[in-house]
Amino acid sequence: MGNVHKSAIVEDSVKLGADVTIGPFCCVTGNVTLGDGVNLESHVVVTGNTTIGEETHIYPFASIGHIPQDLKFGNEDVSLEIGARNRIREHVTMNPGTEGGGGLTKVGNDGLFMMGSHVAHDCMVGDNVILANNATLGGHVTVGDFAILGGLVGVHQFCRIGAHAFIGAGSLVVEDVIPFGAATGNRAELSGLNLVGLKRRNFDRAEINALRALHKSLFVESNGALMTRLAKAAKEHGDSVCVQQVVEFMRVEQNRGYCTPRNK
Repeated sequence: MGNVHKSAIVEDSVKLGADVTIGPFCCVTGNVTLGDGVNLESHVVVTGNTTIGEETHIYPFASIGHIPQDLKFGNEDVSLEIGARNRIREHVTMNPGTEGGGGLTKVGNDGLFMMGSHVAHDCMVGDNVILANNATLGGHVTVGDFAILGGLVGVHQFCRIGAHAFIGAGSLVVEDVIPFGAATGNRAELSGLNLVGLKRRNFDRAEINALRALHKSLFVESNGALMTRLAKAAKEHGDSVCVQQVVEFMRVEQNRGYCTPRNK
């Protein structure tokens, strides 16, 4: 307990790894596990059935693990799992799952959750995800690896954001955004591919060109039904790992429809 400030409240039920730091006026209660090297700055609250992975750093006034903001919640046994090396900034809120959504909210590794961002009940957030200031995920949202959500983005419940997608600041997302896609607006529309992200992460030029061709055949040359064009593209670009990732994403049964370009 040498790294726990004397003003912090840490219940006996809490499990602390090695080299955990808990700053002034923090409150850690319930069935909480803090992994090795976790650092809670001052005034952080962590509660519930919550697990936080190693070297995650949480900043003042974050509220982690309090009950879901769902009127149907009846104090069921639900949990929140946060991975390693995340940076969770001021006033971030993350809630556990609900019985109707599987009982689990899960956040991956190496994410950045900027000031005021929110991860709601039953969300599944991948690795290396960035939620900028006040970005908000509704319940049951899935966010793929390396996705970036700009400031003030709102994502409707049950939507999916594909891996490596980029959502522009201030967008309201009410439909699924394909992997590698870029979307912006109210309501958000697909504006193309996240080419900046693809280049920054050193994707092969052949993969980028295959994604360009896929985007054109799906959303620009709109001859025939969308899923028919998708099946054709899957055959034409069968060697592209990225194209097949988009194809698999779009073949999953979903609730919200797809984010498409204007008038498409």
